[in-house]
Amino acid sequence: MRRRRIWIGWTVLAAALVTAPGAYAAQLINGAGATFPYPIYSKWFDEFHKKYPDAAINYQSIGSGGGIRQVLEGTVDFGASDGPMTDEQLAQAKVPILHLPTVLGAVVATYNLPGVEKLKFSPEALAGIFLGKVQMWNDPLIAKENPGVKLPAVAIVPVHRSDGSGTSFVFTDYLSKVSSEWEKTVGRGTSVNWPVGIGGKGNEGVTGLVKQTPNSIGYVELVYALQNKLPYADIRNRSGRYVAPTLESVTAAAAAAAAKMPEDFRVSITDPAAADAYPISSFTWLLIPTRIPDKAKGEAIKHFLDWMLTQGQTMAAPLNYAPLPPGVVEMEKRALDRITVGG
Repeated sequence: MRRRRIWIGWTVLAAALVTAPGAYAAQLINGAGATFPYPIYSKWFDEFHKKYPDAAINYQSIGSGGGIRQVLEGTVDFGASDGPMTDEQLAQAKVPILHLPTVLGAVVATYNLPGVEKLKFSPEALAGIFLGKVQMWNDPLIAKENPGVKLPAVAIVPVHRSDGSGTSFVFTDYLSKVSSEWEKTVGRGTSVNWPVGIGGKGNEGVTGLVKQTPNSIGYVELVYALQNKLPYADIRNRSGRYVAPTLESVTAAAAAAAAKMPEDFRVSITDPAAADAYPISSFTWLLIPTRIPDKAKGEAIKHFLDWMLTQGQTMAAPLNYAPLPPGVVEMEKRALDRITVGG
């Protein structure tokens, strides 16, 4: 009988089997971390379960900070994060951790402004809103980018993450690149001291708060805005163009990085130079220990990773994630040899 997903609060127990038929006994593989890629991970786990019904992946969508913490503590078999681990974090690991990019996605500025369907934001306006310097929806910094839009004279309600979040890392990494004031006073990280706003847990929590709070603005992964029918803004990129988050504009953001991908796969692609690139784009990573003592479990994990890099990539676009560039896929396939199992 096919297992069903079990929803427990923000935790999702997604049954997905990852063994090659007859290769080894049934396995339960535990993972935790990012909410940004949860929709595609859930799809992958479910589809893999249909194909290989011998081992299950139990993935808890708790945020990147939690995923990093649990993989360092050894309480899960793998973690997931939208922000790469720092050198200091990697130094704490009991065994070396391999960052494997899985897909690319866009972090969008989503809002609930009654009567307003489409907005454009400059980097200065976005930074100003989350610094608390731009406080009203009809502020000149917003109005000049949106001629013809009737902006109400009401206060902006910023919404941010309350938990350790790779989505926050991507957003604050972008703001740090485009605003010297942001970089000096707040900086980038999975958790920062937000100057203003209210907090929600996970992409789900931020989406929910924006949806129920008139005059609010938050940042979430694109698919969460789409699923909840929330509008999201075009963002002015480095070349001066206002770009919507699409598969094409996210892929454009990744193109230059793909050509210069470091061996450890830790790279930022926010605020790229490409004229048609969406500026708040990012890879998202699985965090895989490179020594797995349990031979059967290790082989199951490696089998899933290989499947993810091939068949799994074809499932990304329908869920509004961009698949990995082919050159990155080939690098990752070679990197799987760094994972040793058994012994």
